[in-house]
Amino acid sequence: MFSVLQLYPPQILSTFELKLNDQMLTIRGQQPVDPRIAIIDIDERSLQEIGQWPWPRNRVAELLLNLRDSGVAIIGLDIVFAEPDNASPRRILQNLNLPLDIEALPDYDEILNEAIVETPTVLGYVFVMENDQLVSDHSPDSHAIILESNKPSHSLVLKPHRPILSLPQTHIEGLFSGYINTLPDIDGTIRHLPLVMEYDGSIYPSLAMEIARLGVGAQRIQLKYHHQFVENLLLDSLEIPTDIYGRLAVNYRGPSFQYPYISAVDILTRPEAFSLEGSVVLVGTSAAGLLDLRSTPLDSVYPGVEVHATVIDNILNQDFISKPSWSLGVDFITLLIIATGGTFILCLSSTLVSAFLALIGLMLLLVLHYYLLSQQGLIFTTLTPSLLLINHFVLGTLLNHHQDQKQKNFIRQRFERKVSKEIVDELLTHPNLMLEGSERYITIFFSDIRGFTQLSESIGSARELVTLLNRYMSCMIDRITHKNGTIDKLIGDAIMAYWNAPMDDAQHADHALSSAIEQIQALKQLNADFVNEGLPALSIGIGLNTGIAIVGEMGSQDRSDYTCIGDEVNLASRTEGLCKYFKSQLILTESTYGELQQKDLYLFRPLGLLNVKGKSHPVKFYECLGLTSQPWQSYSEEEDRCLNIALEAFQTGCFQQALTHFARLDELYSQHLYQLYIQHCLEAINYPPNNFNGTLTMTEK
Repeated sequence: MFSVLQLYPPQILSTFELKLNDQMLTIRGQQPVDPRIAIIDIDERSLQEIGQWPWPRNRVAELLLNLRDSGVAIIGLDIVFAEPDNASPRRILQNLNLPLDIEALPDYDEILNEAIVETPTVLGYVFVMENDQLVSDHSPDSHAIILESNKPSHSLVLKPHRPILSLPQTHIEGLFSGYINTLPDIDGTIRHLPLVMEYDGSIYPSLAMEIARLGVGAQRIQLKYHHQFVENLLLDSLEIPTDIYGRLAVNYRGPSFQYPYISAVDILTRPEAFSLEGSVVLVGTSAAGLLDLRSTPLDSVYPGVEVHATVIDNILNQDFISKPSWSLGVDFITLLIIATGGTFILCLSSTLVSAFLALIGLMLLLVLHYYLLSQQGLIFTTLTPSLLLINHFVLGTLLNHHQDQKQKNFIRQRFERKVSKEIVDELLTHPNLMLEGSERYITIFFSDIRGFTQLSESIGSARELVTLLNRYMSCMIDRITHKNGTIDKLIGDAIMAYWNAPMDDAQHADHALSSAIEQIQALKQLNADFVNEGLPALSIGIGLNTGIAIVGEMGSQDRSDYTCIGDEVNLASRTEGLCKYFKSQLILTESTYGELQQKDLYLFRPLGLLNVKGKSHPVKFYECLGLTSQPWQSYSEEEDRCLNIALEAFQTGCFQQALTHFARLDELYSQHLYQLYIQHCLEAINYPPNNFNGTLTMTEK
């Protein structure tokens, strides 16, 4: 589509491109002018002192002669004398039909004719571009030799309907002349000047072209065609770049009045005051009443005569701005680069990065456009590549938005039942927190209902069992998500969860332990409700472990889940299983215990070093008895001191000494833990173990 826009841009796109070039020329600022060029201005002061226009032709003749006497090399008349001079005495008497000898009276038209012949003057005339149903009797004269290379049967050179010549040109053969048409673009701005037009099968130069030809001393004007397009113009060997219609892009030097303007009345009254030796002068007007003011890219009120002066300046100094013939290839390469690179970069980047890259791309295009136009005089299309870049940004943004929405829907689907609403909202804000298969340091949670099989049999009704289980699960899950935990899965009556993934949680161990305690406390109230309803009370065991696990989206292409795996997950499951053996509600590993930042809030009892199934090295475990301020089982400092002494004796192989300490603890506190160690001490005394390493070995999961 953009290739088509490049080849066949709509009018609005072409106008915007022209306006962009205008702005670039405005930013470039004023440029030096050729000091050889001057403008003789029929200005407001001249009109006030000499009289309204048109002046008597003898005055114009006097002006031309004074310019010649001042040493002017070429005089260009940006004026058309289309009608006879009615102010001429001979013309006045002729109109009155008086019986007088009018031949003896001066004829101002003849005086002007003689002045034109005696001076280096180039006459101006006008081409009528539209068919006005009128016909001209004469064709313009041109001294230039016109050559046309590879002339097609029908070229794109502009073809006017007829000329309106100045009267001297209809009476005197061999005059230098050129048309003075300045044809604006559709927005009324003059950016190009047609250097040649074709009338009645012949090529005619513009006033500026003819003056420039005389200025460089060229004898011929050569047009080079490529098919029906004008490729360029040559003044002998001097090449002038044009567009396919033979128009020159005017390289304006600045706003109006860049060239020396000399009032025509001053040339008439004191020509010696001006140094015009060897100059090229154009006679025209800046007076608003004479309606020769134009709109240009750099000034909305610009004397038409200065347009011709600028074109002459451009040609004499070979200072052109043009769109080279190979620019179309460069434009397409630019589109290709943006289409490929832009698609890859913009569509694969975030919206913010895409916006930044698009902005950088637009700035580079504009800077390059400005440099090529202002410094190299080359015009390239910028708007179409810019639109393509913007299009890529918009498409990239829409694609990113679609991907974001897709990812957000995926996050909602995966996590709205796993974590709290606050964490889901945070994940939606930072979706990149979801990493596939990354290692995370997490705290893993396992819980299980004790005696669930017997419980199921005692309830009997599947509906009542499901209702009870749902109430239990809802209560427990609320306590997990409330503490920023992530529900991994529900396995029958078991719950698996973890902390510090997918969201970072600097206090993951504390939050996991706090959640576990809240669940145990909430279960007491829930059990009271169950008992009141004639349902059995529930008893649970909870195990916590902290370590590195692999966390991420795992599974097949059709079925996957966000979960965690690894040895530390297995150890957390084994830890929960220890609750059955030690008849505890909450057990945690040494790694979780060491990760706690607020240990003093909780009450712990060491369980010793244990070899659990599936682990090659012993692990130290702790039983949590609740909050220090509200434990569900008393545990004094003295009991803790005695237990540590007993455990140290056992771990060093002093079984008899350990037996004494554990027996004393059981006598004082009567705990299942002490009874277990008494049994192990007796076994070790009766059957001394080989290579004892101070641990208890768990043979069950």
